[in-house]
Amino acid sequence: MDRNVVKVLLAAWERPDFRAGLRNLIDLDEVTSLLAALAVDDHDDEVRHRAMDLLRSALETAEIRAAVLLLIETDDIRHSLVVAISDNLADRPGLAASIRSALDDPAVRAEIRDALESQEMRTLVWKVAEDEFRGRRLTLVREAALLLLRHRPARRLVWALRRHGVIRELRRRPAST
Repeated sequence: MDRNVVKVLLAAWERPDFRAGLRNLIDLDEVTSLLAALAVDDHDDEVRHRAMDLLRSALETAEIRAAVLLLIETDDIRHSLVVAISDNLADRPGLAASIRSALDDPAVRAEIRDALESQEMRTLVWKVAEDEFRGRRLTLVREAALLLLRHRPARRLVWALRRHGVIRELRRRPAST
């Protein structure tokens, strides 16, 4: 989460269908203060951890998952999100281009939707995200392998991302500055 992504979220907030999906959140004031904290360049790990916890609890609600999917299903928001991702990956232009290609593919977006609908998949994805956040590389690799072995939606999503070169680009080292 950085300022560019927060700007995309604020733009999405202007859309009634996005806001309607988020109406089930308990404390919209918390969301607002969290977005404000994330918009600052030097936010700490506690703010990122709060954002992850909020997103995790939010994604357990079908209406909120639908609203989050609007971020990639709506052309203007998706394109703004791709720009934010590209800005964050300035040292990895190949990865940025492959992510853009994948997000522009309706089949990939359908695989993302299917993956988010699986409770088991969401649980394992959060374990992987927490391990990444805490810098547990070995646990991260193990959880990612379990995700692929146990869940067909994960394998289909990885295959779809592979077609666009995302997996290949993730393996490449960032360009030296």
